[in-house]
Amino acid sequence: MKPKHRFFLDTNILSDLVRHPQGVVAQRIREHGEQAVCTSVIVACELRFGAAKRQSPRLSAQVEAILAAMDVLSLEAPVDEHYARLRLHLELIGTPIGPNDMLLAAQALAENFTLVSANTNEFHRVPGLMCVNWLQAGP
Repeated sequence: MKPKHRFFLDTNILSDLVRHPQGVVAQRIREHGEQAVCTSVIVACELRFGAAKRQSPRLSAQVEAILAAMDVLSLEAPVDEHYARLRLHLELIGTPIGPNDMLLAAQALAENFTLVSANTNEFHRVPGLMCVNWLQAGP
């Protein structure tokens, strides 16, 4: 059974988990429970690209182990509707964000997830998005 509320982990958060398997991200996952965390196929793409670019079998194995341990969600409707509204809004007010971040934000909004990212400055521009940074001190 899935928890009522889930945390949607961004690339920089999972990259920190790859680098520090017993670090603060692992601690937060233990606090909330493994079933309370998930990520996007977009993040999986970014992590696998980073590992392939470094040509490190050890890094690739760590990435694969982390992705195998959590739900990796595909993009499905109504993410497209959230994306269209969000992109239009941010373009109209002159504060667009990167294309992958926009898709992640739209996916988090569609699922009513809390996005966990170290890139909170960018994501705080997204109306209605719950965003926290597990790499900073605090709750």
